[in-house]
Amino acid sequence: MEEKEINYDRLKQGGFLRQRQKEDFFSIRLRMVGGQLTSKQLRALADAAEKYGKGEIHITSRQGAEISFVELEEADDMLNELEAAGVHQGTCGPRVRGVIACQGNRVCTHGLVDALGIAEKIDEKYFAKELPSKFKFAVTGCPSSCMKPQENDFGIMGALEPEWIDEKCTRCGLCETICSMDAIKIEDNTFHFYEDKCNLCGDCVAVCPTSAWIESKSGFTLWVGGKVGRRPELAIKLVNIVDEKELFEIIEKTIEFYKENAPAGERFRDTIDRVGLDKYKEAVLG
Repeated sequence: MEEKEINYDRLKQGGFLRQRQKEDFFSIRLRMVGGQLTSKQLRALADAAEKYGKGEIHITSRQGAEISFVELEEADDMLNELEAAGVHQGTCGPRVRGVIACQGNRVCTHGLVDALGIAEKIDEKYFAKELPSKFKFAVTGCPSSCMKPQENDFGIMGALEPEWIDEKCTRCGLCETICSMDAIKIEDNTFHFYEDKCNLCGDCVAVCPTSAWIESKSGFTLWVGGKVGRRPELAIKLVNIVDEKELFEIIEKTIEFYKENAPAGERFRDTIDRVGLDKYKEAVLG
């Protein structure tokens, strides 16, 4: 019987993780932007796991899926069948990894931005892009930070800057009650707004019955240089609010800065620390 030819170029693209078993088994990582799947894709995953693996699917911490116990000679066939159903190969190694996201304002009542839509655009442009080390994006719809943007190389958070209109305010106190940051106080019918405490969640705008709170500006708060692992670091807040055009300009400049300044294997946060935060900010913000 003729030995089947293995597509090693496909292996190098990533998503193939060798297992600890002595047999030639691989765990195959699959690409799911923001953890979003259709019922058709879910059925295809189940069929592939039963046909090529052990009937098990591992849901990863980054909203991806892995099918384990796949024999190397059958990996191409499995991936071809999955791709026909719209489920594509994942990646690993020194590349832009799968983008994680919450459902944002498509579903969540607190969502300020279309987190999934932004994640899809980032994935389309940058997924599996070669870089000095792994690079992770997270997109979250509001400052509740469900997707933990502060733990990623580049974190994106929906934000809304509120503005208070005195003549419309009845001092009902709803905004003071809902504000989790204690940024709003009403004392002796005198209104106080502590802007330095505001986390740009927009809850005051949503709850106000008289439109005394309105949206002054909305967009994205950006965090950079976060990572977990053996030497975890929380990300640095880069900018409070930018619009979508500015967001993608900063992403592009960040990718270029990282490629130009980092040696192979160096994480983005380590590059920022070594080269200097001010130099990075100058490169991406001007």
